[in-house]
Formats: sequence, structure tokens, C-alpha cells
Amino acid sequence: MKSSDINIRDPYVLLHDDKYYLYGTRSATCWGPADGFDCYVSSDMENWEGPVEIFHRPEGFFADAFYWAPECYEYNGKFYLVATLGTLDNSIRKGTYILRSDEPTGPFEVYSERITPADWTCIDATMYIEEGEPWIVFSHSFEDPGSLNGDYCLLKLSKDLKTAAGHEDGTPADPEDIVTLFSASQCPWATPVPFAKAEFGIDGDCYFSDGPSLLEIGGTLYMINSSWSGRGYAVGVAYSESGSIKGPWKIQDRPLYPENGGHGMFFKDKNGEIVFTLHYPNDKYQERPIFVQVKEENGTLMLK
Repeated sequence: MKSSDINIRDPYVLLHDDKYYLYGTRSATCWGPADGFDCYVSSDMENWEGPVEIFHRPEGFFADAFYWAPECYEYNGKFYLVATLGTLDNSIRKGTYILRSDEPTGPFEVYSERITPADWTCIDATMYIEEGEPWIVFSHSFEDPGSLNGDYCLLKLSKDLKTAAGHEDGTPADPEDIVTLFSASQCPWATPVPFAKAEFGIDGDCYFSDGPSLLEIGGTLYMINSSWSGRGYAVGVAYSESGSIKGPWKIQDRPLYPENGGHGMFFKDKNGEIVFTLHYPNDKYQERPIFVQVKEENGTLMLK
């Protein structure tokens, strides 16, 4: 099949052994009951095989919804899926969990307990290894009253990726373990969520934050992030002024992708070229992954 036939949100690509592995949120079950994750495989990013179901909800497993944004990483000879899980009745808030497999096509098994704080609504974690230490960056959703600015948060993991650092007993991270890197409200192009009152019952301004992804390009560490703009769902770029994941982060004035598409990521193709993928359009049940090459000019990232 072609990428235009793949109906997913939040695309993520892993290049492994000369093949591309594409993961994402099933569009059909994004907003209701959900029970699994899929993978598509390609040698050229043009023709894809799949879907291959890589994880299916075990009998009695708590998560019955919000199977969102799976990202696959090879780490110490295993493959780890960093994903968002939750419950329809919100009795357990959306949070970050890690699954593990011997192969990029699974089957994956639940590996960790909840990583992010139990009383926070956390989505879209992405992993980054800095000087041998694993970290995640995630979005603290505006659904929580304390995160109306749409915070992007940093949390250190244990070396085995099983828990938050310092929580080897398996308990979720504490709020004091979290560092806020920046907020969607600080992005010059971002606007308050126009449907916050109608869909979430939130009065006043709040900012949408999701889809962080990190990649070092030409010695500079970049992060892309999605929020709401004057033209709808959009993707912006920030870079670390220190070169470290800890920042401080400088935000580009203009979005990388300005309208009706979002939750993207950078990856390097077989030729070492930087590729940007995101889902477009941002319309229910119509989302498709698209792939665009990226160029850097004077410290600014742009689409070719």
C-alpha cells in the first residue's frame, strides 16, 4: 500500500536494518474505545506492508482507550515502545507507559508501570539519550488546571527504562521530579484553544501542547512541538541554546508546518537526509502520514 492508504495519526518512523518501521495512533479508535498498536514496514517509504498488530490489549488490562502516539526505540538490544494509555472514564488519567519486544514488529508486552505522575494528564512522550542517560519529554495536558499554558516537561528515566529515575520501586514520578522546558503559550505563533469551553468546559485561555520530538542536526539539538495556531493545528520548532536537552530552549518565530497538520517527528533516511513526517489533514478519520525533507539555513529549519 501507499502512505496515502495508511489512516493513522502521530506517525513515528524507526530506521532499522535498512527498513523503515512506521508506527502511529489508529485513527479509527483514537477518540473512543481502543485496544492496540500497529506497525507498517517499507524499504523505500513509498510502498508499505501492513498493518501488523504489534500489541493487543491483554484480558483485564486497565487501558481501554487513548492508545496514542507509540514511538519505537532500539536500546541495549531490545525494542521499546513509549506510548500514552488511559481509560474512557478517566478513572486513570492518560499517562506514559513503556512496552518491550525482541523485534520492531513485536509482539510487545507491557514492560513498565506508569512512568509519569499519577495525578497528571500526560501525553505524547518522546525519548532522548544524552551522554548515556535516558530522558523523556512529554506534554502536560491543558486538561489539568495547573497546565493551562501547555507545558513541555522533562523527566529522567532509570537506565533500564522501567521506571522514572529514583522510582525503582515502580511508583510513578512525583511532580518535583519534573522540569518544565517551555510552554506552548510561549510560542509566538500559538493561539489559545478555540474549543476549550465547548469540548472541555474550560473557561479562559488555555494552550494545546503535544507531539514533542528531538533530533540533533548539524551540532544543534532541535525539538518540534505541536499546538494550535491561527490556522489550526500546526508544528513549531525550538532549539537548545546549551546543546543539552535541559535547554534553555529558543523558539522559532514561525511554525514549520502552519496549518491543519501536526504531531510530527524528524528522522534520518538511508541517505542521511533529514525527513519530517506528520499526519495531514487533521480531520477525523482522514489523517495520513506525509514525508517532507528538511533543510537548515542560518540556524533555522525549513521544509524543502
